[in-house]
Amino acid sequence: QVHLMESGGALVQPGGSLRLSCAGSLSIFRIYTMGWYRQAPGKQRELVAAISSGGATTYEDSIKGRFTISRDNAKNTVYLQMNNLKPEDTAVYYCNVGPRPRDDFWGQGTRVTVSS
Repeated sequence: QVHLMESGGALVQPGGSLRLSCAGSLSIFRIYTMGWYRQAPGKQRELVAAISSGGATTYEDSIKGRFTISRDNAKNTVYLQMNNLKPEDTAVYYCNVGPRPRDDFWGQGTRVTVSS
């Protein structure tokens, strides 16, 4: 069974930074494209950043220039560095494979709240 565990969420003021981590038990983690998804209150979950096994990255337009996705295959971990956070970034953040997530891979997520 696959386990993905997200961590690092917190309450932060606008303009602040956070680093999210996702640790996986995937034995073949290193060959998957991994993605960070978020679900804001009242909205559908969306893919915001993805990183291929080779390190190629893609970002949703609203986070370009502010968020950076990275991965450490030796640690089965993917990261999301979030800078210059805005209230509209408030959401529960999840990791999963990308760009098509697997329903059986969803973890509990980590909550990010951006508010003054």
